[in-house]
Amino acid sequence: MLLDAASAPYRAVSRFAYYFARGKLSGDPAYRAILERGLLLGRRRILDLGSGQCLLAAWLQAAERCHVREGWPTHWPPAPTGLSVRGIELMAREVERARRALGSQAEVLQADIRSVEFGSADAVVMLDVLHYVAASLQRALLQRVRAALPGDGLLLLRVGNAGGGVRFRYGQCIDKAVMLARGHGLVSAHCRSIAQWRILLRECGFESEAVPMSDGTLFANVLLIARAR
Repeated sequence: MLLDAASAPYRAVSRFAYYFARGKLSGDPAYRAILERGLLLGRRRILDLGSGQCLLAAWLQAAERCHVREGWPTHWPPAPTGLSVRGIELMAREVERARRALGSQAEVLQADIRSVEFGSADAVVMLDVLHYVAASLQRALLQRVRAALPGDGLLLLRVGNAGGGVRFRYGQCIDKAVMLARGHGLVSAHCRSIAQWRILLRECGFESEAVPMSDGTLFANVLLIARAR
C-alpha cells in the first residue's frame, strides 16, 4: 500500500515522525493529486521548498516502487520515475528527521528559502509555505523560483484562499496551532485571495490554474498549477 510504503522510513526515526507522516500523507489531498493528475511526470529534478521532513520525497519514491506492483489505481497515470528530490528546510529538527529517514535517497539542505541559492530544477513544489514569507518578499522569492526553472518549468504552489471566509479563518487557527506544536512559535501569515496569488504569479512569469485542494478537510486550500511563460 502506498501510504504504508511512504511512511515506513520514518518508523525508525521516532513515533512523532512516523505518525505525522501517516497522518499528513493520508489526510492531505495535495499528495494524492500530484500522482492522480500526473503533475510531475517527465520532470526529473524536483525542488521542494519548505520541505519539512521531506514527505514529498518519501511519497514519490514509494509511488515509483508501488507502481510496478499490483494495486496501483488503474485510472491513475503512471508514477513518475527516476526523480531526484532536493529539499530545503529551515528547521534543524525537521532536516534531521528527513535525513535519518531517507538517507541518500533525498538531498536535504538546512537553509532559509528567502536567501539560499536554488540552483536549477524541472519542477518546484511549495506546499503551505509561501504565506509565511512576508508579503514584501514573496515577489522576489517567486522570481527566483522562475529563474531556477527551464522554459517549460512547473511550480506547484498550495496556498490558503484569503477569500475563503470561515473555512479560511478556521485553517489559519489550525495552522498556528500546528506551528506552535512543531516548535516554530508564533508565526505571522501573509495571505492573499486566489485572484491576488494568480496576479502575482503572472507578474513573476507564470501562467496558472487554480484547483480546489480541500477535499476531506475543513480548509479553504487551493493548488495553483503554475507553468513558466
